This record gives sequence, C-alpha cells and structure tokens, in this order.
Amino acid sequence: MPETLEPTGTPAARVALVTGAGRGIGRAVAVRLSASGRRVALTARSADDLEATAALCAGETVVLPADLTAPEAVDSLFSAVEGTWGPVRDLVLNAGAGVSGRVHRTSDEDWQRMLDLNLTAPFRCLRRALPSMLDAGDGRVVALASVAAKIGEPYIAAYTASKHGLLGLVRSAAAEVAASGVTVNAVCPGYVDTPMTDATVAGIVAATGRTPEQARESLERKQPTGRLVTPDEVADVVLLCLSNGSITGQGINVDGGAVQS
Repeated sequence: MPETLEPTGTPAARVALVTGAGRGIGRAVAVRLSASGRRVALTARSADDLEATAALCAGETVVLPADLTAPEAVDSLFSAVEGTWGPVRDLVLNAGAGVSGRVHRTSDEDWQRMLDLNLTAPFRCLRRALPSMLDAGDGRVVALASVAAKIGEPYIAAYTASKHGLLGLVRSAAAEVAASGVTVNAVCPGYVDTPMTDATVAGIVAATGRTPEQARESLERKQPTGRLVTPDEVADVVLLCLSNGSITGQGINVDGGAVQS
C-alpha cells in the first residue's frame, strides 16, 4: 500500500523496535535504523545502556527498559510504542544470552533461562507485532539467531537448542505470512566482537587457564576469515532483510564462512 508522505515529500518515518538495543549488535542496528530516518524504540534491561545507544542515534528514539522474560512485559512494551508513534513496522529481535556447560551439567535453571530469553520472548514479540503488520499488509521482522541455530557445538546445548527453536519459529511464521506483505527472517552470526563474546572469552579463561588473548584467538580461528565479525557487518544484513520484500524465511549466515549453506 502507498506510504504516507510528509510535507517534505519523504516517506513518513517507519516505526522500528529493537530488543537488546543497549549494546553490541542491537546498538549497531539501532544506530543504523535511526540514520535511515526511522523512529526507533529501544529496549533492554539496562536504562543506562539504552540512553547511551539513544545518544548515538541521529533521529527520534524512545527508551523503554524492560525484562522481556516477564509475562506482561511484551504487551506493555508494544503498547508504549503504539501510544507514542503507532504500530511497529520493523521489528528486530536481538535480545539474547548464552550459557556454556556440558549437557549433563546443565541445570534446569540454565536450560529454562535460555528458552525464556532466546525463544519465548521473541515468540511473544512476534505474536504481538503480527496483527497490525498483517492489517497494514506491511511489516518486517528480523530475529538475531546464530550459526548455532544450524549446527551443534559442544558445551552450549541449551543455547543451541534455543537458537534452533528460534530459526524454526522464523521459518514457520514466514511461511504463514508470505503472501501478506510481511517478511520474517533470521540473521545467524558467528562470533561477533561484542560484550557477549567478551563473556565467552572470560568463561574460556576460567575453565581452561588460557590467557584472554589465547581464548579470543581460539574464537577467531573458528571463522575462516581469521577474525571476529563486527557488529556493523551484522547490521548490514539486518538492514538488507528490512529493505527487501522478496527475502523471507531465511537464516542468513554472517560468520566469516564457517558454515556454508
């Protein structure tokens, strides 16, 4: 359907919502979306991190701290965005976390935490966003999954299971809405130079006694390019999915060539 034009003749600003926008990939995506002219709603647990992201954005932002694993958080979040600017048209599901450990040493609590944050919270966001997108015949959803959504790697079974589930959710939802003007995709990064990878490095150091430099190098070697992916490289692919209506149901790898598909 035609976009409403502002008096300047430019398309009316689309409303975007980025979860996990306080740091790393989420911050890079939010800054890029803002530079493109979108109004960007930012959510994560830390208000301070969100304010820092907002300060880097060129356009309108709204900061909405939230714990997306809380039962009513998602509906409250979307209601706040809708009350400020209207329905979300571009949804980037970036919030997530990891945990490591052998399968037989993974606690019920760690297992459930991975499912709650990496799978159930994105499901609730997608479920809440779709009705207005379908009504408008216009919407873009991008979930940040992981190459762990496609392969099994030792010591991260709970994380891997949650990301496999997230990619399955994306594929099923995309198949349902493909004829509606709404697209749903996943971007699947390898190891990215973010605070989450810093935490992984710290875990390797604690478990193995390696130096931080040795631990980081071991992660860099997992990617044929021999380096970590940058947040901006991931953001490039997120923006591609948001701009191209013929890309849907995909899990696009951004991992330096580690998983060829």
